[in-house]
Amino acid sequence: MEISSIWTEKYRPKEFADIHGQDETLQKIRAFVEQKNMPHLLLVGPAGVGKTSLSLVIAKKLFGEAWKENLLELNASDERGIDVVRVKVKDFARTRAIGDVPFKIIYLDECDALTREAQQALRRTMENYAQTCRFILSANYSSKILDPIQSRCAVFRFKPLKKEDVLGIIDKIATAESLTLAGDVKEALYEVSEGDCRRLENILQSCAALGPTITSDAVFSMASVAKPKEIKDILNLALQNKFLDARKKMVEVLLNYSLSGIDAIKQVEREIWDLDIPDKKKVQLVDKCGEIEFRMVEGSDEMLQLEAFLAQVAAAGFKE
Repeated sequence: MEISSIWTEKYRPKEFADIHGQDETLQKIRAFVEQKNMPHLLLVGPAGVGKTSLSLVIAKKLFGEAWKENLLELNASDERGIDVVRVKVKDFARTRAIGDVPFKIIYLDECDALTREAQQALRRTMENYAQTCRFILSANYSSKILDPIQSRCAVFRFKPLKKEDVLGIIDKIATAESLTLAGDVKEALYEVSEGDCRRLENILQSCAALGPTITSDAVFSMASVAKPKEIKDILNLALQNKFLDARKKMVEVLLNYSLSGIDAIKQVEREIWDLDIPDKKKVQLVDKCGEIEFRMVEGSDEMLQLEAFLAQVAAAGFKE
Protein backbone atom coordinates (compact mmCIF):
# COMPACT_ATOMS: atom_id res chain seq x y z
CA MET A 1 0.00 0.00 0.00
CA GLU A 2 1.33 3.44 -0.91
CA ILE A 3 2.19 5.68 2.01
CA SER A 4 -0.29 8.34 0.84
CA SER A 5 -3.23 5.94 1.13
CA ILE A 6 -2.62 4.47 4.61
CA TRP A 7 -4.22 7.25 6.69
CA THR A 8 -7.08 7.67 4.21
CA GLU A 9 -8.10 4.07 4.89
CA LYS A 10 -7.22 4.18 8.59
CA TYR A 11 -9.46 7.18 9.29
CA ARG A 12 -12.23 6.36 6.83
CA PRO A 13 -15.59 6.79 8.64
CA LYS A 14 -17.05 3.60 10.12
CA GLU A 15 -20.34 5.12 11.30
CA PHE A 16 -22.77 7.74 10.00
CA ALA A 17 -21.71 10.01 12.88
CA ASP A 18 -18.11 9.99 11.60
CA ILE A 19 -19.10 11.68 8.34
CA HIS A 20 -18.82 15.45 8.74
CA GLY A 21 -20.68 18.36 7.19
CA GLN A 22 -23.56 16.49 5.46
CA ASP A 23 -26.21 16.45 8.19
CA GLU A 24 -29.33 16.71 6.00
CA THR A 25 -28.15 13.97 3.64
CA LEU A 26 -27.22 11.66 6.53
CA GLN A 27 -30.62 12.09 8.17
CA LYS A 28 -32.46 10.92 5.05
CA ILE A 29 -30.10 8.04 4.26
CA ARG A 30 -30.25 6.80 7.87
CA ALA A 31 -34.01 6.45 7.40
CA PHE A 32 -33.49 4.35 4.25
CA VAL A 33 -31.07 2.05 6.07
CA GLU A 34 -33.37 1.60 9.08
CA GLN A 35 -36.22 0.55 6.75
CA LYS A 36 -33.85 -1.73 4.78
CA ASN A 37 -35.19 -0.22 1.60
CA MET A 38 -33.90 2.60 -0.56
CA PRO A 39 -34.05 4.02 -4.09
CA HIS A 40 -31.09 4.31 -6.43
CA LEU A 41 -28.83 7.09 -5.12
CA LEU A 42 -26.80 9.72 -6.96
CA LEU A 43 -24.18 11.41 -4.76
CA VAL A 44 -22.81 14.62 -6.28
CA GLY A 45 -20.08 16.85 -4.90
CA PRO A 46 -16.38 17.76 -4.88
CA ALA A 47 -13.62 15.26 -4.13
CA GLY A 48 -12.81 14.19 -0.59
CA VAL A 49 -16.08 15.13 1.15
CA GLY A 50 -17.34 11.61 2.02
CA LYS A 51 -19.25 10.17 -0.97
CA THR A 52 -17.38 6.85 -1.09
CA SER A 53 -17.22 6.63 2.71
CA LEU A 54 -20.98 7.11 2.98
CA SER A 55 -21.57 4.37 0.40
CA LEU A 56 -19.40 1.91 2.36
CA VAL A 57 -21.12 2.82 5.64
CA ILE A 58 -24.52 2.17 3.99
CA ALA A 59 -23.36 -1.28 2.85
CA LYS A 60 -21.91 -2.17 6.26
CA LYS A 61 -25.04 -1.06 8.11
CA LEU A 62 -27.37 -2.93 5.74
CA PHE A 63 -25.48 -6.20 5.37
CA GLY A 64 -23.29 -6.43 8.47
CA GLU A 65 -20.51 -9.01 8.14
CA ALA A 66 -21.69 -9.99 4.65
CA TRP A 67 -21.27 -6.49 3.18
CA LYS A 68 -18.37 -7.44 0.88
CA GLU A 69 -20.41 -10.22 -0.74
CA ASN A 70 -23.33 -7.85 -1.37
CA LEU A 71 -21.39 -4.85 -2.67
CA LEU A 72 -19.81 -4.42 -6.10
CA GLU A 73 -17.55 -1.37 -6.17
CA LEU A 74 -16.35 -0.12 -9.56
CA ASN A 75 -14.26 2.93 -10.35
CA ALA A 76 -15.77 4.19 -13.57
CA SER A 77 -12.72 6.28 -14.45
CA ASP A 78 -10.73 3.06 -14.91
CA GLU A 79 -13.50 0.92 -16.39
CA ARG A 80 -15.95 3.12 -18.22
CA GLY A 81 -16.92 1.28 -21.40
CA ILE A 82 -20.20 -0.33 -22.31
CA ASP A 83 -18.76 -3.83 -21.75
CA VAL A 84 -18.44 -3.15 -18.03
CA VAL A 85 -22.16 -2.42 -17.76
CA ARG A 86 -23.12 -5.35 -19.98
CA VAL A 87 -20.91 -7.94 -18.26
CA LYS A 88 -19.73 -7.06 -14.72
CA VAL A 89 -22.72 -5.03 -13.62
CA LYS A 90 -25.38 -7.31 -15.12
CA ASP A 91 -23.81 -10.51 -13.80
CA PHE A 92 -23.73 -9.10 -10.27
CA ALA A 93 -27.18 -7.48 -10.46
CA ARG A 94 -29.10 -10.56 -11.61
CA THR A 95 -28.32 -12.64 -8.48
CA ARG A 96 -30.11 -12.25 -5.15
CA ALA A 97 -28.51 -10.80 -2.03
CA ILE A 98 -27.13 -12.84 0.86
CA GLY A 99 -29.05 -12.18 4.10
CA ASP A 100 -32.38 -10.59 4.96
CA VAL A 101 -31.97 -7.46 2.79
CA PRO A 102 -33.79 -8.03 -0.53
CA PHE A 103 -31.21 -6.28 -2.74
CA LYS A 104 -27.50 -5.95 -3.42
CA ILE A 105 -25.65 -2.67 -3.94
CA ILE A 106 -23.57 -1.65 -6.94
CA TYR A 107 -21.41 1.40 -6.26
CA LEU A 108 -20.12 3.22 -9.36
CA ASP A 109 -17.46 5.75 -8.37
CA GLU A 110 -16.80 8.70 -10.69
CA CYS A 111 -19.69 7.67 -12.92
CA ASP A 112 -19.54 11.03 -14.73
CA ALA A 113 -16.56 9.44 -16.55
CA LEU A 114 -18.81 6.78 -18.10
CA THR A 115 -19.26 7.11 -21.84
CA ARG A 116 -22.71 8.06 -23.13
CA GLU A 117 -23.14 4.54 -24.55
CA ALA A 118 -22.36 3.01 -21.16
CA GLN A 119 -24.82 5.36 -19.46
CA GLN A 120 -27.51 4.41 -21.97
CA ALA A 121 -26.91 0.73 -21.17
CA LEU A 122 -26.91 1.50 -17.46
CA ARG A 123 -30.38 3.10 -17.49
CA ARG A 124 -31.92 -0.14 -18.80
CA THR A 125 -30.00 -2.23 -16.27
CA MET A 126 -31.26 0.00 -13.44
CA GLU A 127 -34.84 -0.67 -14.55
CA ASN A 128 -34.57 -4.41 -15.25
CA TYR A 129 -32.84 -5.39 -12.01
CA ALA A 130 -34.49 -2.96 -9.57
CA GLN A 131 -35.91 -5.88 -7.54
CA THR A 132 -32.52 -7.44 -6.78
CA CYS A 133 -30.12 -4.50 -6.92
CA ARG A 134 -29.75 -0.84 -5.97
CA PHE A 135 -27.25 1.49 -7.57
CA ILE A 136 -25.24 4.18 -5.77
CA LEU A 137 -23.66 6.51 -8.30
CA SER A 138 -20.96 8.99 -7.33
CA ALA A 139 -20.03 12.00 -9.47
CA ASN A 140 -18.24 15.32 -9.24
CA TYR A 141 -20.47 16.94 -11.88
CA SER A 142 -24.14 16.04 -12.23
CA SER A 143 -24.28 17.80 -15.62
CA LYS A 144 -22.29 14.91 -17.10
CA ILE A 145 -24.91 12.35 -16.04
CA LEU A 146 -27.75 11.70 -18.48
CA ASP A 147 -31.11 13.12 -17.39
CA PRO A 148 -32.84 9.68 -17.61
CA ILE A 149 -30.36 8.29 -15.07
CA GLN A 150 -30.78 11.29 -12.76
CA SER A 151 -34.56 10.86 -12.85
CA ARG A 152 -34.18 7.25 -11.67
CA CYS A 153 -32.16 8.31 -8.61
CA ALA A 154 -32.61 10.24 -5.40
CA VAL A 155 -30.01 12.99 -5.81
CA PHE A 156 -27.94 14.12 -2.80
CA ARG A 157 -25.55 17.03 -3.19
CA PHE A 158 -22.48 17.14 -0.95
CA LYS A 159 -20.92 20.38 0.25
CA PRO A 160 -17.21 21.08 0.84
CA LEU A 161 -16.34 20.51 4.48
CA LYS A 162 -16.71 23.51 6.76
CA LYS A 163 -13.70 24.94 8.52
CA GLU A 164 -14.77 23.63 11.94
CA ASP A 165 -15.19 20.12 10.50
CA VAL A 166 -11.71 20.20 8.95
CA LEU A 167 -10.16 21.48 12.20
CA GLY A 168 -11.95 18.71 14.12
CA ILE A 169 -10.49 16.06 11.81
CA ILE A 170 -7.01 17.58 12.22
CA ASP A 171 -7.31 17.47 16.03
CA LYS A 172 -8.52 13.86 15.95
CA ILE A 173 -5.61 12.69 13.78
CA ALA A 174 -3.03 14.74 15.69
CA THR A 175 -4.16 13.19 18.99
CA ALA A 176 -4.22 9.63 17.60
CA GLU A 177 -0.81 9.95 15.94
CA SER A 178 0.88 11.98 18.75
CA LEU A 179 1.66 14.92 16.48
CA THR A 180 2.62 18.42 17.58
CA LEU A 181 1.08 21.18 15.46
CA ALA A 182 3.29 24.26 15.64
CA GLY A 183 1.94 27.78 15.17
CA ASP A 184 -0.70 28.28 12.49
CA VAL A 185 -0.45 24.76 11.02
CA LYS A 186 -4.21 24.19 11.25
CA GLU A 187 -4.91 27.29 9.17
CA ALA A 188 -2.27 26.19 6.65
CA LEU A 189 -3.78 22.70 6.37
CA TYR A 190 -7.26 24.14 5.88
CA GLU A 191 -5.92 26.56 3.26
CA VAL A 192 -4.21 23.90 1.14
CA SER A 193 -6.86 21.17 1.51
CA GLU A 194 -9.75 23.42 0.38
CA GLY A 195 -12.28 21.22 2.19
CA ASP A 196 -10.93 17.97 0.68
CA CYS A 197 -10.53 15.54 3.60
CA ARG A 198 -8.55 13.01 1.56
CA ARG A 199 -6.03 15.66 0.49
CA LEU A 200 -5.81 16.86 4.08
CA GLU A 201 -4.93 13.38 5.37
CA ASN A 202 -2.36 12.75 2.64
CA ILE A 203 -0.56 16.05 3.29
CA LEU A 204 -0.65 15.55 7.07
CA GLN A 205 0.73 12.02 6.76
CA SER A 206 3.49 13.13 4.39
CA CYS A 207 4.52 15.87 6.83
CA ALA A 208 4.43 13.42 9.75
CA ALA A 209 6.91 11.19 7.91
CA LEU A 210 9.50 13.98 8.40
CA GLY A 211 8.94 14.17 12.17
CA PRO A 212 6.27 14.43 14.88
CA THR A 213 6.30 18.26 14.84
CA ILE A 214 4.38 19.73 11.90
CA THR A 215 5.15 23.27 10.74
CA SER A 216 3.31 25.47 8.25
CA ASP A 217 6.46 25.60 6.07
CA ALA A 218 6.37 21.80 5.77
CA VAL A 219 2.66 21.86 4.91
CA PHE A 220 3.02 24.39 2.08
CA SER A 221 6.15 22.67 0.78
CA MET A 222 4.59 19.19 0.83
CA ALA A 223 1.40 20.44 -0.83
CA SER A 224 3.36 22.36 -3.49
CA VAL A 225 1.39 25.49 -2.59
CA ALA A 226 2.96 28.91 -2.12
CA LYS A 227 2.35 30.80 1.09
CA PRO A 228 -0.45 33.37 0.66
CA LYS A 229 1.88 36.09 1.98
CA GLU A 230 4.42 35.42 -0.78
CA ILE A 231 1.76 35.66 -3.49
CA LYS A 232 0.47 38.88 -1.94
CA ASP A 233 4.02 40.32 -1.84
CA ILE A 234 4.36 39.68 -5.60
CA LEU A 235 1.11 41.52 -6.30
CA ASN A 236 2.04 44.44 -4.05
CA LEU A 237 5.41 44.82 -5.79
CA ALA A 238 3.61 44.98 -9.13
CA LEU A 239 1.13 47.55 -7.75
CA GLN A 240 4.07 49.72 -6.63
CA ASN A 241 5.32 49.69 -10.24
CA LYS A 242 8.30 47.46 -9.30
CA PHE A 243 7.64 45.14 -12.22
CA LEU A 244 11.11 43.56 -12.42
CA ASP A 245 11.16 42.83 -8.67
CA ALA A 246 7.69 41.27 -8.90
CA ARG A 247 8.77 39.15 -11.87
CA LYS A 248 11.92 37.99 -10.06
CA LYS A 249 9.97 36.99 -6.95
CA MET A 250 7.37 35.21 -9.10
CA VAL A 251 10.11 33.08 -10.68
CA GLU A 252 11.54 32.26 -7.22
CA VAL A 253 8.13 31.17 -5.91
CA LEU A 254 7.42 29.02 -8.97
CA LEU A 255 10.77 27.25 -8.60
CA ASN A 256 10.69 26.90 -4.79
CA TYR A 257 7.24 25.28 -4.73
CA SER A 258 7.35 23.60 -8.17
CA LEU A 259 4.18 25.43 -9.18
CA SER A 260 2.70 25.27 -12.64
CA GLY A 261 1.36 28.45 -14.19
CA ILE A 262 -2.25 27.33 -13.63
CA ASP A 263 -1.55 26.60 -9.95
CA ALA A 264 0.00 30.05 -9.58
CA ILE A 265 -2.84 31.96 -11.27
CA LYS A 266 -5.42 30.18 -9.10
CA GLN A 267 -3.57 31.25 -5.94
CA VAL A 268 -3.22 34.77 -7.29
CA GLU A 269 -6.97 34.99 -7.85
CA ARG A 270 -7.64 34.24 -4.16
CA GLU A 271 -5.26 36.97 -2.99
CA ILE A 272 -6.56 39.73 -5.27
CA TRP A 273 -9.52 40.45 -2.99
CA ASP A 274 -7.18 41.52 -0.15
CA LEU A 275 -5.28 44.09 -2.24
CA ASP A 276 -5.52 47.79 -1.37
CA ILE A 277 -7.10 48.90 -4.66
CA PRO A 278 -10.67 49.91 -5.64
CA ASP A 279 -13.20 47.09 -6.00
CA LYS A 280 -13.67 47.89 -9.68
CA LYS A 281 -10.00 47.13 -10.36
CA LYS A 282 -10.17 43.92 -8.30
CA VAL A 283 -13.01 42.72 -10.51
CA GLN A 284 -11.03 43.59 -13.63
CA LEU A 285 -8.00 41.63 -12.37
CA VAL A 286 -10.11 38.58 -11.52
CA ASP A 287 -11.56 38.72 -15.03
CA LYS A 288 -7.98 38.83 -16.33
CA CYS A 289 -7.12 35.75 -14.22
CA GLY A 290 -9.81 33.80 -16.04
CA GLU A 291 -8.47 34.92 -19.41
CA ILE A 292 -4.87 34.02 -18.49
CA GLU A 293 -5.89 30.56 -17.24
CA PHE A 294 -7.79 29.90 -20.48
CA ARG A 295 -4.73 30.86 -22.53
CA MET A 296 -2.54 28.49 -20.47
CA VAL A 297 -4.99 25.61 -20.89
CA GLU A 298 -4.97 26.26 -24.64
CA GLY A 299 -1.18 25.89 -24.68
CA SER A 300 0.24 29.39 -24.34
CA ASP A 301 3.62 29.90 -22.65
CA GLU A 302 2.98 30.01 -18.88
CA MET A 303 5.76 32.42 -17.90
CA LEU A 304 4.80 34.86 -20.66
CA GLN A 305 1.18 34.81 -19.51
CA LEU A 306 2.14 35.36 -15.86
CA GLU A 307 4.29 38.32 -16.89
CA ALA A 308 1.37 39.70 -18.88
CA PHE A 309 -0.80 39.41 -15.79
CA LEU A 310 1.78 41.20 -13.62
CA ALA A 311 1.74 43.98 -16.23
CA GLN A 312 -2.03 44.24 -15.77
CA VAL A 313 -1.57 44.45 -11.99
CA ALA A 314 1.05 47.20 -12.44
CA ALA A 315 -1.37 49.10 -14.66
CA ALA A 316 -4.05 48.79 -11.96
CA GLY A 317 -1.63 50.42 -9.50
CA PHE A 318 -1.46 53.67 -11.43
CA LYS A 319 -3.69 56.36 -9.96
CA GLU A 320 -6.44 57.55 -12.26
